[in-house]
Amino acid sequence: MIDEITYIESRQTEPYENLAIEEYLLNHCKENQCILYLWQNKRTIVIGRNQNAWKECLVEKLENEGGHLVRRLSGGGAVYHDTGNLNFTFLVRKENYDLDRQLEVILRAVKKLGVHAEKSGRNDILAEGKKFSGNAFYEQAGHCYHHGTLMVNVDIGDLSKYLTVSKEKLQSKGVDSVKSRVTNLKEFASDITVDTLKEKLVEAFEEVYELKVKQIETEDLGHEEIEESRKRFASWDWILGKKIDFQHELSNRFSWGQFTMQVKVNCGKIEDVVIFSDSMKTNMMPELSGCLKGITYNKKAICSALENFRVKDAKEEEMRQEIAAWLGTVDL
Repeated sequence: MIDEITYIESRQTEPYENLAIEEYLLNHCKENQCILYLWQNKRTIVIGRNQNAWKECLVEKLENEGGHLVRRLSGGGAVYHDTGNLNFTFLVRKENYDLDRQLEVILRAVKKLGVHAEKSGRNDILAEGKKFSGNAFYEQAGHCYHHGTLMVNVDIGDLSKYLTVSKEKLQSKGVDSVKSRVTNLKEFASDITVDTLKEKLVEAFEEVYELKVKQIETEDLGHEEIEESRKRFASWDWILGKKIDFQHELSNRFSWGQFTMQVKVNCGKIEDVVIFSDSMKTNMMPELSGCLKGITYNKKAICSALENFRVKDAKEEEMRQEIAAWLGTVDL
């Protein structure tokens, strides 16, 4: 049961530090506490934990124009941040994780500003059928977070300039471009600003949890720990270190997201393999990669390895079965 709600706001726009603060709050969230963390990044593409950066955005173009590429802890797809976007994170212990309650804070806050919104699909919030918020989720040792974007006045041109969304993903959403799928809250309430949205989020946070918020400052946090996390989030190995010299690529889109497997073969055996996915489930893909290394590169051996690969999570087991069934039909 939540008996303490805490609000913290980052006042700078450096994405690596903002993600490091988020991780710090995740690790230090107390029992029966819910933290609402608000933050903004300047010209940043944020990719999901298991995504292929090279296929999700124009990396060199982004960097040449002064932007940042970062990889978050959670799964899901790539998103664009600028200062017209406000990011939120709810951080709680697992026993108090309540997605509906957390989403109610968002829905109530935008309603206060004159926007009727609703949750859609696995991770979107829509206004009049268009997406203004993409959400993702993460759990680590009984500590959880739910975070997402809130597009107030994002430069849609920059968003579509840097992101390279696959045709398959767009078709699955029933649209022909990322630009036609997303919208800004300002389209529905012309006087809305990031600051007014922050105010209404805090109001809604108190109303939904029926508690008075306690505000803390980033200066009160453990800066040595945050700096270590920031260095990791900014490192080449974390952001781009999954690229291999592969000879074979197998790809398919499932109801739970994209799955792409790149394989390097030597003397008929899998020497290296990397799996990319925008699935919300982040743990399964690297573990699956590990079980395939060293086996013979043929359908029978791969399907056998997948059959012997076991996961505890029910959704991941369903995903494993779907991947195995699909691989049984492809030509290697």
